[in-house]
Parts: sequence; structure tokens; C-alpha cells
Amino acid sequence: MAWRHKNRWFRRWLMAIVFWLVPVMIVAGREMRDEMAYNRADLQLALTTWTFTDAERNDGAPLRCRGTPDAARSLGCPAAVLAANAPRQQAALDEYTQRRSTLAVYLWSVFVGYWIVPAATLLAVGIVIGAIRRALRRPSAKTSPNAVTERRY
Repeated sequence: MAWRHKNRWFRRWLMAIVFWLVPVMIVAGREMRDEMAYNRADLQLALTTWTFTDAERNDGAPLRCRGTPDAARSLGCPAAVLAANAPRQQAALDEYTQRRSTLAVYLWSVFVGYWIVPAATLLAVGIVIGAIRRALRRPSAKTSPNAVTERRY
């Protein structure tokens, strides 16, 4: 049965790229987890750090302004302190969003560079080798001049 092994190289290529996907996804997942843990810690630090004027310190604002802005609001943090720290905290949230989108772009480029490009390269090499083998396997259309032709009448 000639058709059983017809596309053997394609199946092998498919098997190779599927198995190659596993380590690529493991590395990408670890990288994403580590980077996002760092980004979340940095965001949490930025949201829970407060700046006060001398007058606000003397009024006891550091005792009432702790944690995230919502937690500080519930503890009775003065509106002036919340308003003064809001732009810096919003900038931290914007930076966190930017870091997430940058990480997504980075991971996509890693996925393309470490999985799609090698898979396409292996496929192209396989196609070229298959075409060369097929061309070498088939006899040429010309017959040699010494060949005896049989004629039936």
C-alpha cells in the first residue's frame, strides 16, 4: 500500500513542532509569571506609598492614610491627601497597564521567534528535500538512443 507512507515527513514535522511547543510554552509561562509578579509588587508598592506635606504630617494623616487609596478613604484619609497622591497612583496604574501590554508583545515575539519561525523553516526544508528526492526518483522523459523500442503491428 503505497499511500500509507506517502506523507511520512509531514507527520514527523507535525510531531516535532508539537513537541517543540511544550518547552516554548513552559519558558514563556515562567517568564510571564515572574514578570507579572514583579509588576504586581511594584504596583502594590506604588499604590501603598503616600507622600505628605509637613502640615498633613502634623495633623496625623500618616495614621489614617495607609494601604490602597480605597482602604485609606475608608480609614478617613483627608480628601486633600487623596487628591495630592491620586496623579502619582494613576501614573502607577498606567505604567502597570503599559507593562502588561509590553509583556504581551514580548511574549508574542518570543512565540513567533522560537516556535513559528523554526516550524516554518523545518517545513520549508522538508518540502525542498521532498521535491529533490521526488525529482531524483522519477526517470527522465527521454529515452536513451541505444534503447530498443518494440513495435507491435
